[in-house]
Amino acid sequence: MRRLSQNATKSGYSARPMNPSTGDPQAVLNRTLESGRIHSSYLLAGAGDGPREAALRFVRGLVCSGPAPGPCDSCASCTRSAPRDEIEIDGTGKRGPLYRHVGDHPDLLWVERGSDDTRVRIGQVRAVQSALRLTANEGGRRAAVIADAEWLNHGAQNALLKLLEEPPPQTTLVLVTANPAGLLATVRSRCQKVAFHETAADPLSDPENAELVARLGELPRATPPALLDWAEEYRGARAPAAAEVERLLETGSAWVRARVRDAIASPGTDVSRELALHRTLADCRKTLVQRNANPQMVAERALFALHDMVAQ
Repeated sequence: MRRLSQNATKSGYSARPMNPSTGDPQAVLNRTLESGRIHSSYLLAGAGDGPREAALRFVRGLVCSGPAPGPCDSCASCTRSAPRDEIEIDGTGKRGPLYRHVGDHPDLLWVERGSDDTRVRIGQVRAVQSALRLTANEGGRRAAVIADAEWLNHGAQNALLKLLEEPPPQTTLVLVTANPAGLLATVRSRCQKVAFHETAADPLSDPENAELVARLGELPRATPPALLDWAEEYRGARAPAAAEVERLLETGSAWVRARVRDAIASPGTDVSRELALHRTLADCRKTLVQRNANPQMVAERALFALHDMVAQ
C-alpha cells in the first residue's frame, strides 16, 4: 500500500469557515490550522500524490497537541497517527475493513477504493457516517479522509451529502479527488475547495500508452465491426476491465485536448465537436463508477464517439 509523508500542520476549531480556494494549497491549509478556523468539510483537488499527502498532514495536524503548527511527531496523538504499512481496505467488508484508521489513531479515519474495487461504495460511506456519530475517543477533534472521491457513485455521494449537511460537532471531512467534476454539485458546494496544480504526466507521452495512442490515430479508418471488436477487449473481471477503460478514457481525453490546442492555433477554427466529445468522455467516466456499469459498453460508447468526431 502507498505510504504518505508525515509532515503536517496544527489543530483548532471554529464555526466560521475560511475561504482556502486561492494561494499555495499547503500554505492555505497551514494558515487554516494556525488560525483555528476549521471548516467541517474540504475538497482537495488535483493530480498526483500531493492532495493525498496534504490530506494526511492536515488531519494529523488536527489532532496534534504540540505547541507549534503541524504534527510534532512527539506527542501521543502524533505517535498514534504516524503513517505505517496499512492493511488493505475491502469495499465489501469481506476480506478487510470498509475503512481504516490513520496509523492507529481512533479519531482519524481513511477511506479509499479497495484493491479490487472500481468505486468507493455506499457501505463504506455509511460505515464512516456511523463511526463519526460516536463520541471522539480522545475527546478532541475527529476527521475522515475520503480518497478517490471521484469514484463515489451517485448513491454513495447522496449518503455523503447527509453527512456534509449535518456534520457532527468537532468533525472534519476531507475529500480528495483528481477530478472534482465527477462529484455532484451539491457535494462540491458544501466543501471548501483547495486546488493543487501539480502537472499530471501526459498520457500521450507515456510509453505504456504508446500502442493505445497509435490505435487512436487509426480511428478515422476504423469500421464499426472493428470498433465493436476493440470494445470487446474490455470484457472479463470488472475491476481490471474498468481500470483499462479508465486508461482509454484518460488517454482519449488527452488526445482530444491536443486536437483542440492544435485547432485553436488557427483563428476561426470550429472546435465544437471536440468540446462535445470531451463532455461525452467525461460522462463515460461518471458512468463507469456506477454499480451496474458494464466496462465494455462504456468503452463502446467512447470509441464510437471518438470515431464519429474524427470521421467527420
